Amino acid sequence: MAKWTAKHEAPEPLEGPVVATVTGGTILWFALFLVQLPFYGWFADRGQLWWVWTCAAGGFLGLIGIWYVRGRDAALKRHAAEAEAEAAARAERNE
Repeated sequence: MAKWTAKHEAPEPLEGPVVATVTGGTILWFALFLVQLPFYGWFADRGQLWWVWTCAAGGFLGLIGIWYVRGRDAALKRHAAEAEAEAAARAERNE
């Protein structure tokens, strides 16, 4: 059995509004949790409480995700600023 190797390079990862996307998803999970709360008894009678608690877990994990992506975004901006300052200093020395 031969090992598979790629015939072309992998594309660059897509970057977008990551913080906004994770925040929107977290809001959606919490909204779904709140919408299901009035029907808690209905879910309990049918043994489907996991629907309610899945939405709650998604919301709380989303809060962790927001914290993570905000830190990642800040680190990327900090790295870009440092690289720009270093390039400016290098250009200044070469003049």
